[in-house]
Amino acid sequence: MFTLSNIKSVTTKQILLAYGVALLAILALDAVWLGLLMTATYQFYLGELMLAQPRLIPAALFYLLYAFGLTVFGIVPALRVHSWQQAACLCALLGLVAYGTYDLSNLATLKAWSPTLAAIDICWGALLSCIAGTLAYFGASRSV
Repeated sequence: MFTLSNIKSVTTKQILLAYGVALLAILALDAVWLGLLMTATYQFYLGELMLAQPRLIPAALFYLLYAFGLTVFGIVPALRVHSWQQAACLCALLGLVAYGTYDLSNLATLKAWSPTLAAIDICWGALLSCIAGTLAYFGASRSV
């Protein structure tokens, strides 16, 4: 239950730790997802649109920015009210919105974007964000 009495302050150390754990989690999970599990699927649906190798600077900027978003919009609010469930839900929601925005915009504007790929990617974004946010919450909440 939410009351003003159960709101606590979050330390800089907790915020930095949450960011670091979220960043490592999304990198590791996406490496497995993109590198091992879904390579053939993405190649099937995207074909010629895919680069042989990803561009590392935009990829790095995405991961740095996305971990920041998870931290600010999902993990820190959950730390304030001592709720890993809130971290899981807020981060999953952010993943749904972020990946949904990307995939639905592509579906609306690109000839080669598949509805199946969009659905898979949106679900993955929500799950990835939920897992990373939950792990980051637990990592940061233990550092008090």
